[in-house]
Amino acid sequence: MKLNLQDIPRVKTISKDVFIRDYFKPQKPVVIEHFIEDWPAHSKWNLDYMKTIAGDKIVPLYDDRPVDYKDGFNQPHEKMKMSDYIELLKNEPTKFRIFLWNILKEVPQLQKDFTYPDFGLRIMKKLPMLFFGGKNSHTFMHHDIDFANIFHFHFEGKKQCILFDQKQNKYLYKIPYSLIVREDIDFSNPNLEKWPALKNAIGWKCELNHGEILYMPEGYWHYMKYITPGFSMSLRAIARHPKNLSKAIYNVFFMRNFDNLMRRIKGQKWIDWKNKKAIINTNK
Repeated sequence: MKLNLQDIPRVKTISKDVFIRDYFKPQKPVVIEHFIEDWPAHSKWNLDYMKTIAGDKIVPLYDDRPVDYKDGFNQPHEKMKMSDYIELLKNEPTKFRIFLWNILKEVPQLQKDFTYPDFGLRIMKKLPMLFFGGKNSHTFMHHDIDFANIFHFHFEGKKQCILFDQKQNKYLYKIPYSLIVREDIDFSNPNLEKWPALKNAIGWKCELNHGEILYMPEGYWHYMKYITPGFSMSLRAIARHPKNLSKAIYNVFFMRNFDNLMRRIKGQKWIDWKNKKAIINTNK
């Protein structure tokens, strides 16, 4: 038995009005296949180009090890020169990923390779983030702290994406005071006998190819697995729905700080309690 996932709709290109009407207002995901073919990035951006233009940069790396109470919020597990990391990606499987790498801050000239698209939402222009991964590396199922609308542009190779909306929370083994679900669930091949509530969750799936854009609505859970080595860029627009905006404010100003405080006070016992509580809450 597999997860109940429907294919994310795909369009060749899209107008602002159609995007707002058919996807933003109903908060549904969509893959846009040919929207950025006039960007220089469409023809230029690959791993070799990134090695050439940013090879001397020291980049933060993350893998799929379980959360430890000593880890700070989004604290990297390793650091490496970009040139060495890209050679690693190309030559062997690795679980190391680059996560939330701000290209404006690190390599400003990359800004010349793309323009901010007009989808009818105000894109946050100071936060274009890059994400890199090796074959079979993956993110945990998570949602973003700010409940943003996310436009995820993929470059080089293929990437598997699985999404759930916030209505599925009660089935996902969500960790309290956190942005992730149980880290020991493999969403690309879940054990539904061990995690039976997942049978009730209704989600979305797609494979992203070079130059395609995935729109993820506000607060959507997302799991990303690199089928081949590659990288993506995310642009984001602030949450517009009042309920989601209030959740974003709660996450940024209370939840994150409360979780960090409890890690300092209780250590690993806090992490263990949260993991157990995820199962108890879901089994209810």
